[in-house]
Amino acid sequence: MKKGILICMIAALFFACKSASSTASTETALSTKLDKKTQVALKGNWVLTNVSYPGSDYIKVNSFDLADSKCFIGSTWSFISNNNKGTMALTSPSCTAFSSPIVWSINNQGLLVLKILDAGEKAKKVRDGYLLKVGGVTETSFQLIDNINVGGQVKDVVYQFQRAN
Repeated sequence: MKKGILICMIAALFFACKSASSTASTETALSTKLDKKTQVALKGNWVLTNVSYPGSDYIKVNSFDLADSKCFIGSTWSFISNNNKGTMALTSPSCTAFSSPIVWSINNQGLLVLKILDAGEKAKKVRDGYLLKVGGVTETSFQLIDNINVGGQVKDVVYQFQRAN
């Protein structure tokens, strides 16, 4: 009887300590691997200077489910690369003012993962976010490119940023 209990206890310890499948761990690590070089390049304060829709200048876009895309022109963005936090603020006089903390990262596929938070909200509680392609990164400018569906066709929305002085 004691021998049976001992074997059950050893078996329970063995199975309780068994690690997760290495395939699942590898897939998770690959999908969340960060492009730290590009993240460091975006570190700092930026102004969104232009929003364009290449080939479709007459569409109306509600950016980030917040406001008309043109309201983002002049908005200020701060990206902190060592903790992937920051802020964004809409400041256009003809639009409703808005300010929010953000959490962001750039994955190894060149996509900026962006979460816009409500005040006091934890990023891990926010399930919705945005994936935007990062392009044209220089010391003084970069672009974020969103894809939207317009009448069954995928169109780009290009957000142009300039480093703030």
